[in-house]
Amino acid sequence: MENLKITKDIKNNAIRIRAICFSIVLITFGCTRDELDLPNATFPAIAEVFTDVPVNLTDEFFVSFDPAEGANTNGFGVDENIAYEGTTSIRIDVPGPADPDGSFIGGIFKDRGDGRNLTSYNALTFWGRASTSATIGTLGFGTDFENNTYAASISDVAFTTGWKKYIIPIPDPARLVQEKGMFIFSAGTQSTEGLGYTFWIDELKFENLASVAQPLPQIFDGNEQEETSFNGATVRVSGANVLFNVDGKEVAVNSAPAYFNFSSSDPAVAGVDDLGIITVKSAGTAQITATLGESENERPVNGSLTVTSEGNFDFAPTPPARDADDVVSIFSDAYTNIPVDNYNGFFTPDGQTTLGGAITVAGENLISYTNLNFVSINLFNTGGANASTMTHLHVDINIREDVGSGDFIRLQLINNNGETETSSSIQLGDYVVLTKDTWLEFDIPMSDFSGLNATDDIDLIFFVSDATISSVYVDNVYFYKN
Repeated sequence: MENLKITKDIKNNAIRIRAICFSIVLITFGCTRDELDLPNATFPAIAEVFTDVPVNLTDEFFVSFDPAEGANTNGFGVDENIAYEGTTSIRIDVPGPADPDGSFIGGIFKDRGDGRNLTSYNALTFWGRASTSATIGTLGFGTDFENNTYAASISDVAFTTGWKKYIIPIPDPARLVQEKGMFIFSAGTQSTEGLGYTFWIDELKFENLASVAQPLPQIFDGNEQEETSFNGATVRVSGANVLFNVDGKEVAVNSAPAYFNFSSSDPAVAGVDDLGIITVKSAGTAQITATLGESENERPVNGSLTVTSEGNFDFAPTPPARDADDVVSIFSDAYTNIPVDNYNGFFTPDGQTTLGGAITVAGENLISYTNLNFVSINLFNTGGANASTMTHLHVDINIREDVGSGDFIRLQLINNNGETETSSSIQLGDYVVLTKDTWLEFDIPMSDFSGLNATDDIDLIFFVSDATISSVYVDNVYFYKN
């Protein structure tokens, strides 16, 4: 790992790069609550993180996000000319999108000792200002690039050119017995139309404030969700957050599931662990709910997930063995897949309603789409798929609902996405009759994609149903040479 060491002279390279933490995952989970609850241990309850200097932190307390993912490691330092109080503040220079050293900046402040006991505080606070009005994407605490068990953050925070106090409530202070993640930030130039800017942070510390009140915890964003699943499937609790009243204004804190206490109405059907990972075990129905806090501080949580397991899953047929040079695999456990941006681009501004993406069932990977109207597998940031020597496209689809006479699924390929792109589409129903609850295997000649002038840079693979078919499983998406 490469850590960043602070010096006092921001004009002369305030940062000396020694190592970089190659991890940008903000919320991952690797420990159980039993491993993290240390009620008999005593750790320092130091409130201050940065005043004029880092407090009880080493001079290598800042760890950047991964520069391989575009993080700029050169814009973090201290400023001895601007401060809210005292003589020094933290200065963060946000790069423009064309900066060769990285198009955004972000990282964490890490306690490299044993951690701190923050149970007597209910918020992280600081004073902040910017060189221009701007929106900071993420601000929070609890991310340590180890387990990130109790990560919490607020999003899209407005900064102005005047100093203002910012308050980030702690979802449940009782959890933070030994916390190493003192602060996290991430900022780009989306709100400034690509113009770089500077923002400052001062008097960063934990406090116990009477103005932080009325927590309203939620999972699944407060919705009562339902999901059909199968034995062996795992699902993560999502949409975990706590809404607070802070000085009369609502503040939404994105909260790691580990802050919550989960329970299942039928653990034999679906169990849930301390980190919000739901495991489907047997046929039947179970409801996953939660509370926040302990004893007299325990309160109900809005939202739930009702899981109905249909039993053992019927997987798609295993593709035949092929030479590596004869296949370009997008999604299949049978082959080595090329890099993919994602299996659901979530083009919601363009009217997409489709939910879902890649899931795991009993150790096998597949794609699940619900509310399908259109969805794409995206490859435009990973170099695309070079299928120029391939003769066919294969895909397996299982339709999870009745199929009417006018129902359809259209498959579209786009090569070299952008101004010089070409595209073509086919109707899957022209190859195999669309039926319910069975795996349909499609082997489509590439020559059938008329109008697709090249296939050396396939960036987008669209499935389009216009909501005539809304729930499908997809597996074994690959190009091959016959």
